[in-house]
Amino acid sequence: MEKLSLKTKLKSKKLTIGSWISFGFTQTCEIMAKAGFDWLVIDMEHTAIDNDHCLNLIQIIESNNISPLVRVGANDPLLIKRAMDAGAHGVIVPMVSTVEDALKAIDALYYPPTGRRGVGLARAQDYGVGFETYKEWSDKETVFIPQIEHIDGVNNLESILTLDQVDGFIIGPYDLSGSLDVPGQWEHPSVIEALDKVNEVISINEKPGGYHVVHSNHDELEQRIAQGYRFIAYGDDMVFFAETIAAETNFISSIK
Repeated sequence: MEKLSLKTKLKSKKLTIGSWISFGFTQTCEIMAKAGFDWLVIDMEHTAIDNDHCLNLIQIIESNNISPLVRVGANDPLLIKRAMDAGAHGVIVPMVSTVEDALKAIDALYYPPTGRRGVGLARAQDYGVGFETYKEWSDKETVFIPQIEHIDGVNNLESILTLDQVDGFIIGPYDLSGSLDVPGQWEHPSVIEALDKVNEVISINEKPGGYHVVHSNHDELEQRIAQGYRFIAYGDDMVFFAETIAAETNFISSIK
């Protein structure tokens, strides 16, 4: 049976669970790619991963039949174009708070006539001999996930999702709570109220809602699934590593 593309899964609101790449190391990326996630996001906003690393990581992820996405550093046409030319299947764009923000990203993602992406020949275009094939693929399969991480984005979420090229969204919980002046306080009433608004949108919208469960927490993962989220990032290679080391050293301390 032919494997469904990530774009197809998103259209049908099929539950997919991916994770985050913060280390630029090929070995840790390969471990993550073999772990069974549906997709992996290469983070180029808060990490030291550069363009060369990004291309290498995309190659590893793709070679393991996982969809590679890139969280670009900003809603910048150059950054989006470089990620896509390296072979990303799509991008997560941070701090999308308005329809205008989303349209700016769409312009950078799609070739004319849908957008205004510049035409270059790189890995995605089979190094210059596969542009027509790639263009046909990109028109059908490019994934755009705006990251909603400000209360303005929550308030404008329904309008953002009306755009045809928006395939879903993902909540950035840390920045969302920061926009409410309570960074990291998940139980604060204002954060709960904002997420309640998001849950309302999820319940009536045909496009999948996403959430980044940053830390290893099985209960929260199950909670977000029960709330209707269908595009869930679970953990992060860096966080998994740090959590495991902390757990092991805490155990060592307890028996010394």
